[in-house]
Formats: sequence, structure tokens, C-alpha cells
Amino acid sequence: MSFEYINKNYGVNAEVGRCVIADGEAGVIVGYSGAHIVVNLDKDKPNVRSNWHPTWHMVYGEMGKVRPLTAGQKRYQEFLNADSGLSFAEWLGVDKASKAHREYMKSVGY
Repeated sequence: MSFEYINKNYGVNAEVGRCVIADGEAGVIVGYSGAHIVVNLDKDKPNVRSNWHPTWHMVYGEMGKVRPLTAGQKRYQEFLNADSGLSFAEWLGVDKASKAHREYMKSVGY
């Protein structure tokens, strides 16, 4: 589906960057998922996105700006999208034993 489908079938003006009030909370549309709009609420971090029905407790406003993800948030989103079954540390290739040793050495003053 697409914004074209959402706008035609629900009579709204949804698009990336459009400001909305979703169930009383301010946010910005960052995408769509099927027949739902995806909103990043102002109270959340830029990588927190939630699906909303286009007409359920939704007020559409003017155009705004989508907050960019930080490099770390982008990397974590890539990890989530990969659905690898690994922990985030494993996916990053972090050697937990070496990290624990470095932290220990730091704690004893080395």
C-alpha cells in the first residue's frame, strides 16, 4: 500500500513530514506500513516509530521536519531490520570477554 492508497481511502493528507496530533500527542509522519501511517511522536527519540490508523484520533497539521537518526540509532535500526537472532553486541562483533577485561583493568587503575 502507499500514501496514495491511504489518502484516497481515508480522505486524509498523509505524507512524510506532515505534523499530526495522534491521540493528543504531537508528532510527525515518517512513513507508512500497510494501511497505517508511521509516526514519530515528539516525546520519543527519533528512532521510536509507531503505527497509527489514519483517522483514529488523528489531527493533520502543516508540514514539519522528520528528525534524523543518529549514527548509533541508524546502526540499531539496521540490527532490528536484520532479524538475525543475535544479540546487538554479537551483531556488532563486540568481544564480551575483552570488553569485560578492559573494564576490569580500568577499575583497578590500569
